[in-house]
Amino acid sequence: MSVEIAPSSLFSRLEPLLARVAKPVQYTGGELNSQPKPFADTEVRWVLMYPDAYEVGQPNQGLAILYELLNERDWICAERTYTIWPDLAGLMREHDIPQFTLENHLPVAAFDLLGVSFSTELGYTNLLESLDLAGIPLRAADRGPEHPLVIAGGHAAFNPEPVAPFIDAAVLGDGEEAAVRLSEIVRQWKAEGRPGGRDQLLFRLARSGVAYVPSCYDVSYAPDGTIASVVPSRDGVPARPAKHTLMELDEWPYPARPIVPLAETVHERYSVEIFRGCTRGCRFCQAGMITRPVRERTIETVGRMVEAGLAATGLEEVGLLSLSSADHSEIGEITHQLADRYADDQVSLSLPSTRVDAFNIDLAGELSRNGRRSGLTFAPEGGTDRMRKVINKMVSEDDLITTVAAAFSQGWRQVKLYFMCGLPTETDEDVTAIADLAARVIETGRRAAGTRDIRCTISIGGFVPKPHTPFQWAAQADPDTIDRRLHALRDRIREDKRYGRAIGMRYHDGKPGMIEGLLSRGDRRVADVIEAVWRDGGHFDGWSEHFSYQRWVECAERVLADHGVDLAWYTTRERGQAEILPWDHLDSGLDRDWLWQDWQDAVGGAEVEDCRWSGCYDCGVCPTMGTDIQIGPTGRSLLPLTVVKRSA
Repeated sequence: MSVEIAPSSLFSRLEPLLARVAKPVQYTGGELNSQPKPFADTEVRWVLMYPDAYEVGQPNQGLAILYELLNERDWICAERTYTIWPDLAGLMREHDIPQFTLENHLPVAAFDLLGVSFSTELGYTNLLESLDLAGIPLRAADRGPEHPLVIAGGHAAFNPEPVAPFIDAAVLGDGEEAAVRLSEIVRQWKAEGRPGGRDQLLFRLARSGVAYVPSCYDVSYAPDGTIASVVPSRDGVPARPAKHTLMELDEWPYPARPIVPLAETVHERYSVEIFRGCTRGCRFCQAGMITRPVRERTIETVGRMVEAGLAATGLEEVGLLSLSSADHSEIGEITHQLADRYADDQVSLSLPSTRVDAFNIDLAGELSRNGRRSGLTFAPEGGTDRMRKVINKMVSEDDLITTVAAAFSQGWRQVKLYFMCGLPTETDEDVTAIADLAARVIETGRRAAGTRDIRCTISIGGFVPKPHTPFQWAAQADPDTIDRRLHALRDRIREDKRYGRAIGMRYHDGKPGMIEGLLSRGDRRVADVIEAVWRDGGHFDGWSEHFSYQRWVECAERVLADHGVDLAWYTTRERGQAEILPWDHLDSGLDRDWLWQDWQDAVGGAEVEDCRWSGCYDCGVCPTMGTDIQIGPTGRSLLPLTVVKRSA
């Protein structure tokens, strides 16, 4: 086996440039709990990347988990990198400094694996920016044995086809076991002397089922532009690579010692995932569909993780994370006992937005007991009862009013409501009705609280159909429709003389959603559009100051014309049941016929209960994946804190 020479640190060349850029501390590394292992002492080397700025990527829970999990093994090192902000990226190109890691400031190209977590498709141009800055060829077909494997993960990886030419492999689903198994395959291949080179390693990954390797699959297209087939190009490769599902979350208590950032980030709290998966069945929600089944952590494990996490970080806020945290079977006991435990330490608790039908005043009281009583956040998603039936959000307007009345009567004064615009079957009236609902919230709040000092903020995003959901066949609303409905809603609120001043409205125009739609449901032909946009200067497309709708439209028009399709073909066109979708060959466990029937039920306004409490609805996940629902209650309590008494 050849001796690998450790690369040299780039920091001495990088440091003089940092005084010339914004927020230089984000590039220095050295944060509490970071793990700068000696490169030469390990056998498999990862770089973990979130394709956005440090302030957005550093709090990412998935990468925090993998960072600890991989670095626990003495034969693996894992370092981090993020997309470099344009000011420093320009200087780095000028001084010939490549993309670097934060721990040891080593060249990213020197590592074995570059793992990229995609939470949103708008990060695809950032991948190309970082690859280019690292000196790694953009296209996997152009890479040699000296280049790292580029591995995609995250929710967007459930349709990796738009970036298939740029990645070597994609891991579907939970990454904990998959990352270790993938590392073992690379370790074995290197120990054997790298037989067959890069191609043989990729074949081993594909054959094992640990990852989807796009180069091992051939895609053909029909004359009408649709996909004719996706088939393996090599024997021994699974016809449908399947997602990974981590069971028994109590056995995987990560992150235990998350990195504490030096620079400001979007979240600064210790986050513990109290359960994974969701079976509420919201038809728009890709995260809920692809993470089934529900798997809870017990109250004991949550308590141990919070105790260790706070001790390791010194943070003063605990985020109890999941897709619907108030649905945890022991959420009342968890919040009450954590609030008791940290009553004297001013440690506050937080949940993501809460379902109306899972909220209660006792829960809200525990969340605010040790911290500031701020506003409550709910996500009705649809503006009318009819729309909420279409999307299977089984919450009525009366349910919402009853809930906010109870909250306002107990001292809350602000409510934030999340909605979507452009949902299937939606009319103008379904959107403008949001103004009436918000007005009713204000009226109810003033009456319940006995004061006019009541606020309701509505936040609205454009709906984007996602793969592996019942709405994957739906036509996306065009930007003009989204903008017209949002402007009508804004005007309706402004015209309300009684309540309008108490209602705030936050929204984005429909243009970024159209590009997200192209990337969400695109196929391999869309890769040429992504590259064209990047070569035209596009990156940081998730940032309004950098996003250019015109650039995307012009590149899509120019590139896709050769294929006989266009932007509208990928977005505003409804698909039929028989059409092969770009992600159909990737197995999320969901039965395609079940998804189609749920799409038909949506159009008819039929609702589906949660299988946690109402029995199986044959979505296919548990029998296909060999998994099952893991929920409490356990009837246990938080373990008491270990108290160390000081000597007199």
